[in-house]
Amino acid sequence: MNYRAPLRDMHFVLHEVFDVTAHCARLGNELDRETIDGILEQGARFAGEVVAPLNRQGDEQGCRLEQGGVRTPDGFPEAYRHYVEQGWGGMTGPLEHDGQGLPQMIAACFHEMLMGASLSFRIYSGLTEGAVLALHRHGSAALKRDYLGKLVSGEWAGTMCLTEPQAGTDLALLRTRAEPQGDGSYRISGSKIFISGGDQDLTENIVHLVLARLPDAPAGVRGISLFLVPKFECSDDSSLGARNAVACGALEHKMGIKGAATCVMNFDGARGWLVGEANQGLACMFTMMNDARFQVGLQGLGIAEAAFQGGLAYARERLQSRSLAGPVAPECAADPIICHPDVRRMLLTQKTLSEGCRMLAAFAAQALDLEHGAAQPEARASAGRRAALLIPIVKAFLTDVGQEVASLGVQLYGGHGYIREWGMEQLMRDSRITQLYEGTNGIQALDLIRRKLLGDGGEQLRLLIDELLDAAGNCRAEALAGMAQAVAQRLQEWRNLSAEVIDACRCDPQEIGAVSVDFLAYSGYVLLAALWLRAAETASAALAAGSQDSAFYQAKIQAAAFYWRRVLPRATAHCEALRGGAQCLMSLDQAHFAF
Repeated sequence: MNYRAPLRDMHFVLHEVFDVTAHCARLGNELDRETIDGILEQGARFAGEVVAPLNRQGDEQGCRLEQGGVRTPDGFPEAYRHYVEQGWGGMTGPLEHDGQGLPQMIAACFHEMLMGASLSFRIYSGLTEGAVLALHRHGSAALKRDYLGKLVSGEWAGTMCLTEPQAGTDLALLRTRAEPQGDGSYRISGSKIFISGGDQDLTENIVHLVLARLPDAPAGVRGISLFLVPKFECSDDSSLGARNAVACGALEHKMGIKGAATCVMNFDGARGWLVGEANQGLACMFTMMNDARFQVGLQGLGIAEAAFQGGLAYARERLQSRSLAGPVAPECAADPIICHPDVRRMLLTQKTLSEGCRMLAAFAAQALDLEHGAAQPEARASAGRRAALLIPIVKAFLTDVGQEVASLGVQLYGGHGYIREWGMEQLMRDSRITQLYEGTNGIQALDLIRRKLLGDGGEQLRLLIDELLDAAGNCRAEALAGMAQAVAQRLQEWRNLSAEVIDACRCDPQEIGAVSVDFLAYSGYVLLAALWLRAAETASAALAAGSQDSAFYQAKIQAAAFYWRRVLPRATAHCEALRGGAQCLMSLDQAHFAF
């Protein structure tokens, strides 16, 4: 299966739906369309020619632990060297540390390409960007001087070390200890599990950001601090110094992403330095976590795109049975399966979910950019609140979509989809982890309800819905009137439903967990409906202006209609389910689940 970056759709989303050049101007980053398109074209070439060929062999070879060090699959070190040499590691890095300072809206497209080409390869660089964010915002001047430049370039890699055997979602159970030393450093002792890229042979140094407790720390999450613990300490001249007491104790044997090293990391009195304030580690880590959750959402999108491409190619080539309406290819023994309605249903579901999620990712990236780069403090604060609302939806909904679209890809291939050689089953295995790490999707749903919806009484959600309602009400394309009305009705329902959810959760805290997953899914489907209306309106305007690319724009309008008629009705099921309440979940005695 060959991956090809969906450049035409990316251009449509960036330039026509969201006007990325105007967005760049608001950020004070005067990138023009030619430059942006050049970046994406080079990125597509790198993803397709350098990274995609690694995907199959990375899955088959996996990683191995040899003499205390991790060896990545053949071709990974060389491809990563090209990644650094071509400057891809520094795309979003701060300018003052030799980064390129590109907006997330642009970088996200390239990152999606990498994830579609080989998710295992992208994992090694993904957390480094989050480490840069955390260190840039919270690190001391000395730590920034010694570590930030090489992290920005990608010469050194970063990790995020949170999870322990007894402490997954509940970090209050964390046991790793940090003992202060007389020179301002700390000795870190403990074990972390599920550490992506905890060790590898791609970079000469790895900088671990580790959550640990000081001896006098208060109990619970309020007693967690963040520490920088390098594999090799940094010498005074910024060269590699002494080897630190941190090592990979084991590699996890996994369902998917086998080309990415998932490590058990042992810290045996390793030397580390405090990042931010003591006992404020969770706040510092969440700087990194929000970026990580957005990136995981992009992983779901990349997998979905790859699965759609594979399914579409196969459906055009595979000959089985005659069309119900009569022969489509009478010269052949049978017709291509793309002529069959059920195959069309699967392909259009893949297409509309993937392309809709690409718009949602761009919408969230816009808010992330403005949170850090808007000129006025009020605008930055407003964008930050919008980003906080969208991040759990992006992480959970896009990864759920990735798994569904990958499963549809297997289904499209029939029995061949279940066979390893076609590559579809790998996509399904690889995508499964995205629903689990950086906070399971159930945790994302709880976050959406507890911190975002209940946290401000639904104010940010109301502002978002009002904005989308205004856009639907201002749709002037006569052919889209029915769709615009349906979207407006769903948005109004979303507003009413959120008020119901707030009232129910305030009356009974069990309702928070009972409604959360369905409410997030409902939110995702309605958000995509509003974005598909926007895409259809954009396409309609292009057709009215006499665009030469009429087939592309007509396909956008038809895809929007399919989403409206065949996918958006799923929201009704989620609405009805969450209204079922907590009682039907909690009334059954634990002993009666099985007899």
